[in-house]
Amino acid sequence: MDKIAMLTEILAANPADSFARYGLAMEHLSQGNNDAALAEFTATTEHNPDYVPAYQMSGQTLAKLHRNDDAVARLKDGLAAAARTRNTHAASEMQALLDELEA
Repeated sequence: MDKIAMLTEILAANPADSFARYGLAMEHLSQGNNDAALAEFTATTEHNPDYVPAYQMSGQTLAKLHRNDDAVARLKDGLAAAARTRNTHAASEMQALLDELEA
């Protein structure tokens, strides 16, 4: 069974499994399925609003796709989540990208 099928099966049993959903998003991203990856990053944060890596990776992906307005919005949401969870490392990386996009 490939990774996407395995993670999809896990999520069928537990749709709120943030780790599996984020893993599925990353697998889609690694295969170049950007839209599917972005949908899974969004689903991850809908189920777990404090899952900071999903904001960070979706912001980076949106920026690479030149969807700067979407990336800015996503990064701002991620910065709020990073503040709630005290994730200063991710916050500094997201802020650097945000500064770049807003320059």
